[in-house]
Amino acid sequence: MNQTGYEAGNAAICNGRTIPWLQETADEQVWEAWAVTYRDVVILDGNNVVVGVYNLTEHDLSDPANRDALKKKLRNAGGS
Repeated sequence: MNQTGYEAGNAAICNGRTIPWLQETADEQVWEAWAVTYRDVVILDGNNVVVGVYNLTEHDLSDPANRDALKKKLRNAGGS
């Protein structure tokens, strides 16, 4: 999720990727409502219910174990 005011890099971050990217807007203040912190990956289930949060500052994805853990969380949320 990207906080309002930091939209400038959205095109670059989304280029060539298929994982959804949520941009907070003035009308939808989800950053505060969801109590998100910087570099949180908010994991939703098929009904858009938050089922987990995985912070990339605490879990550096250059570590294969962290990458595998995030993949597992995403697959579990997606039901596969």
